[in-house]
Amino acid sequence: MRSLGTKTVATLFLVATAALLAAPAADAHSVLVSSTPAKNASIATAPAQVSLEFNEPLEHGFTQLAVTGPDGASHWEGGQPVVSGPKVTAPLRPLGPAGAYTVRYRVVSADGHPVSGTIGFTLTAAGPANAVPAAAAEPPRPAPPSDSIPVWPWVFGAVILLVTGITVARRIGRAPAERSSVD
Repeated sequence: MRSLGTKTVATLFLVATAALLAAPAADAHSVLVSSTPAKNASIATAPAQVSLEFNEPLEHGFTQLAVTGPDGASHWEGGQPVVSGPKVTAPLRPLGPAGAYTVRYRVVSADGHPVSGTIGFTLTAAGPANAVPAAAAEPPRPAPPSDSIPVWPWVFGAVILLVTGITVARRIGRAPAERSSVD
């Protein structure tokens, strides 16, 4: 018959295993909370800048932002994006033809993962400016997949399970004479 200590260790092992297997992966990447102009907005007056606000502070120096016009090739950004905490702001040149504009962004969240996306808005009245060819501005490079799950928590959990399993097996495998003398 097993002792109370062995049953307790075995129960704790099973509970720990179930907790590790049932735990969801954490997703702490930055998420776009709001933008100016707002996503899918129709505006009559061209904005002087684009602002993107995220749910957490961003890393400085890694932000890329491009604004393309209705032709999909002309660029309208007027300078480098500026990061201030969770907010990215970039100046725009006066916009040109009426139509759909796309803001492409790539930022690095506080946890070091790149986050990229697009927002669109529609300019309903043409502006005074002419487009800058695509070669004059450098659009953001495609980001590597940011939805990968780190491996280290799984390795750490596996090591804990292995050590606990070995401990339980050694306790259960002891000879009955040893158990009765120890317990």
